[in-house]
Amino acid sequence: MRSLLWMFVATFGVVGCQTVAMGNDKPARITDPSDESRAALQQTVNAALNTNVTLADDALTNSSLLIIERAMPRSMDGSPAQGRTMEMPYQFRLVINGDDCILIDQRDESRHVLQDTSCIAAE
Repeated sequence: MRSLLWMFVATFGVVGCQTVAMGNDKPARITDPSDESRAALQQTVNAALNTNVTLADDALTNSSLLIIERAMPRSMDGSPAQGRTMEMPYQFRLVINGDDCILIDQRDESRHVLQDTSCIAAE
């Protein structure tokens, strides 16, 4: 019984700490982008979307929001196909929490710490 009580306290204690930590999130932007920080961002987005996307070199340097849309379908001759896609764009949000730059996937609120990346609170 006592071990069950400790497991309950430990579980909810950890959840409580995560909630408090998330409360320290501040919108952020990347500063001094490097090849390493660009690679970390690219890898994180590719893994989250399970595909390969091309990101601009200045992605998340001017804003804390990253929006990714699918390319418009094209016909055999390369012109835009009739109709349009109804798929919503993917959105990621960059926050700073302590010293960590964290990319949040807005679809499921999953959090990904960006290695080799420096960021500051967005103004």
